[in-house]
Amino acid sequence: MFKLGLMGCGVVANYGHIPSIMNSSKFELAAIYEPDVARKEELQKKHQVEVFSDVELFFQSGIDAVVITSPAPAHYQNVRDAARYGKHVLCEKPLAMDDEEAAEMIALMEKAGLMLFTAFDYRFSPVAQMIKTIVENKSIGDVRSLRLSYIWNNHGKYVNDDQIPPQLNLRRANRMIEGGPMVDCGVHQIDLARWWLNSDVQLQHSEGAWVDEYEAPDHMYLHMKHANKVHTMLEISYSYCFTAKEPVSHFIYELIGTDGVIRYDREAKLFEMRNASGTTRFPYASEKNFNGMYEAFALSLETGQTGDMPTGLDGLIATRIARRATNELIQKRALMQASK
Repeated sequence: MFKLGLMGCGVVANYGHIPSIMNSSKFELAAIYEPDVARKEELQKKHQVEVFSDVELFFQSGIDAVVITSPAPAHYQNVRDAARYGKHVLCEKPLAMDDEEAAEMIALMEKAGLMLFTAFDYRFSPVAQMIKTIVENKSIGDVRSLRLSYIWNNHGKYVNDDQIPPQLNLRRANRMIEGGPMVDCGVHQIDLARWWLNSDVQLQHSEGAWVDEYEAPDHMYLHMKHANKVHTMLEISYSYCFTAKEPVSHFIYELIGTDGVIRYDREAKLFEMRNASGTTRFPYASEKNFNGMYEAFALSLETGQTGDMPTGLDGLIATRIARRATNELIQKRALMQASK
């Protein structure tokens, strides 16, 4: 059994990572690093595990590997510390704040002979796995186009809009400050497109809209042309119904091939393939699968092989595409405002 140390303990750690670690026969949650001393007692009581606010003591606690679920700006230093102490890493997305950070993180881990993985858990959903198989088997012929859509409100602009003034939802606000929806969540779909097609992105173009007041656009469109000539269109939003009393969301995968289509609609609980042979309906599943990711992580730790795990390079590439798309729109908007 591998003893894991968790660095940072926020929302995603609590609903995704920690339950998967606790339910695994391969892992033990042995330590938590939380730099906020005020949260130490609360986390120890909740998870019944030793919590450290001193990074040196955390890494000296007997852990075998590290899971990083801290805010994105902390990932760079977290990975540097892990490399210094000789620990393999599974790091939440986005891997880093920019290319330079990500490249240094990858180089440090490679120099230390350690594995660095990016927590793209969408890859491990039964849906994503089945789509990978369908594409490889050419059951819809040769894929020509992907349409990936995730438009929602990231839990809304306010925590409680009954208050006066309403309380800002810091989870959404911080993600907008750190880069917006494409950088935060869009990296999942970018990774899926590359992984399903086994083809890198050669050209990209983005457009966006500013519904809210942040620097980054909160509703974005990204067109990617892959090396194999396939086109991916990704739409993502953090402002769709963001002030609505009764919000709705849309999460869709569509892959269009020369002999059929694959359709996945989370809200409709629909997952099907339509081709010349007819219509095949598959069991519905969520787009996330932390348990599957941890099974693959355990296998990588046991064998020393990457296997199905998304690498640090996968994290760098997805973040590079997302940040480039976002930054180009920010710069374009700034120039337009300056010329007025």
